[in-house]
Amino acid sequence: MSVTSSDTTGLPFAPHGSDLPDASRIDVETLRGRRAVNRWERTALGDVFERLTWSYPDQVAVAGRPGAYGDERFAAVTYREADETANRLAHALAAAGLEPGDRVLLVCENSIEAYLAKFGIAKAGMVAVPLNPNLAPDVLEHLIRLTEPRFALVDAELWPRAEAPFAATGLTVGATITVGGGAVAGSRTFTELLDGQPTTEPDVEIHGDDIFQLLFTSGTTAMPKGVMLSHTYAHLAGMNFALSLSRGLPHEADLRLVTFLPLIYHIGDVLFPLGAMLAGGTVIIGRRPAPGPVADALAEERATALWAGSPQFVAALTAELESRPELDLTSLTTLVYGWGALSPGLLENLDARVGHELVTLGIFGQTEAIACHRFWPTRWPQVHRRSAPAVNYVGVPSPLLASDVVDELGEPVRGEPGEAVYRSPIMTAGYYRNPEATAEAFRGGWFHSGDSATVDGDGLRIMVDRYKDIVKSGGENVSSMRVEAVLQEHPDVLRAAVIGLAHDRWGEAVTAVVVPRPGTSPVEADVIAFCKERLAGFETPKAIVFADALPETVGGKVLKYKLRAAHAGHYTS
Repeated sequence: MSVTSSDTTGLPFAPHGSDLPDASRIDVETLRGRRAVNRWERTALGDVFERLTWSYPDQVAVAGRPGAYGDERFAAVTYREADETANRLAHALAAAGLEPGDRVLLVCENSIEAYLAKFGIAKAGMVAVPLNPNLAPDVLEHLIRLTEPRFALVDAELWPRAEAPFAATGLTVGATITVGGGAVAGSRTFTELLDGQPTTEPDVEIHGDDIFQLLFTSGTTAMPKGVMLSHTYAHLAGMNFALSLSRGLPHEADLRLVTFLPLIYHIGDVLFPLGAMLAGGTVIIGRRPAPGPVADALAEERATALWAGSPQFVAALTAELESRPELDLTSLTTLVYGWGALSPGLLENLDARVGHELVTLGIFGQTEAIACHRFWPTRWPQVHRRSAPAVNYVGVPSPLLASDVVDELGEPVRGEPGEAVYRSPIMTAGYYRNPEATAEAFRGGWFHSGDSATVDGDGLRIMVDRYKDIVKSGGENVSSMRVEAVLQEHPDVLRAAVIGLAHDRWGEAVTAVVVPRPGTSPVEADVIAFCKERLAGFETPKAIVFADALPETVGGKVLKYKLRAAHAGHYTS
């Protein structure tokens, strides 16, 4: 890897005519098949910070709430400082002997250092491999062996989870992000890794189709698959959401986005922080989602936008805000949610607490294709009032997404469930080192999502369920998401997950695992009667199992395979 420094303009040649670029390498003839690798025209994630130094060099790019940074110098970082930090990391990786295309592992939760590291890795032409630290040790070991990283960054507080997989694979820690502790024995801190490295731009050839990170699917039924995401994917995804996040603002650069949801190993990183930055705004990152700290951040940071995640979290946050009338939330203009529908009453309560009508946007997508469907309750108010939250309308595809619903033969279907399929420039390049899964996903020239959806008479999409989560009971297909939405309306239900369990009569019996609200003691018969009033007989749970918690990923996805295994004998024992 060459790390020849460019001049202060960021171009690989001097501005006054000396040391001109090699004219033989500039394609001014071929109108097809060229690769834009010249720095003045290329699409490279690492260039985002440098380009913003020409417009907002001293504006805070990213700030951390308490616990979301290890070193105080990273509590708030301007665009100029962010660019210099990313450059230093790129040089440090090259100095450690890494080459473009090498993988750099991250075992990290949200922190400013980890987020900046992804840009430094991109500047070096390398590939970030962030892993969910909550994965089982054998899965972490498998993914390390699959990706063969040559360098690793870890959070100090997460090292006990990663130590055994590292030892089993012979991987060592290159640097430690000092959140929750000091450097892992034998490693440097993130700050020490950067010390002495130049702030100049590394000289690396990068193309928009190059892969900048591998994100892994949740792996709820098998080993996770590595989703290959390109520099172009990231740019288009970010710009796609910069439009939505800046709604209601006098100027797009006024955007101040707050999010506490996972970013380092989750696709939200290219939607929300990157989207805010491509608008010239500021991102405020929290360590982990919790209603109290999020409420504090919204008021203290004068947030204009919030990536809130699930309807359950929005409900918990709304309750927190209603209990704290002293917080000034008038700056908030936009709230984005996903994974389910918000009840009209909840939105009314949230608007009343904020003091004006919010732009609320429901999104639906996945790591492989994050252009997203979009549903604005204020655009389709009648649809929302009559359907939510029992029916999860996800609206229409974004203008960058071609989306159809097809049957098993690949033929379009309307008014009945089929599989959602996509085409978009915001699309995975495939699954890393898994040609079979890649070919299966892209059969027929469309990406097959694995999600069941319908298209109504007005062209609006309705998310039915993941195919694997549909319960086949008595010859009927039951959407677990629909039943869960009804259960969530019960005043004594905090969380609910619906699964199908083996049953002699029904084949699969609709079964609900419910976490009661604190201080309540719901009765099974009462909860079933509540559902009967709102659902068809075949949709109504045959049994309610009460639990203290649901197994889930940090992103909030319930691990239903664990529930199925735990309760497999419920109707036979």
